[in-house]
Amino acid sequence: MALDPVQADPKHYKLEFENDRIRVLRVSYGPREKSVMHGHPPCIVVMLSDTDFRFKLPYGKIQDLMGKAGQILPIEEASEHLPENLSDKPFECVLIELKG
Repeated sequence: MALDPVQADPKHYKLEFENDRIRVLRVSYGPREKSVMHGHPPCIVVMLSDTDFRFKLPYGKIQDLMGKAGQILPIEEASEHLPENLSDKPFECVLIELKG
């Protein structure tokens, strides 16, 4: 079972709201910061800043993501990853995890 990001990495993940259907996280990374391996259920990501991220996936796979502030990204399957901000700028997003 993947680690909960709020418990595994409270520096970057803050719980903003939770009920029986959703959990809303504020995600903030400084320039060039990275997290620890953790997981999310299906979710919706609202980019508050431009992004240039690398995700290290289990079994050594790598996935890069570039996006723009205001972009909305639906993630339809649960995922496990170790994120890293590749940019020299801070990054922020709101992550809405779907329950059930």
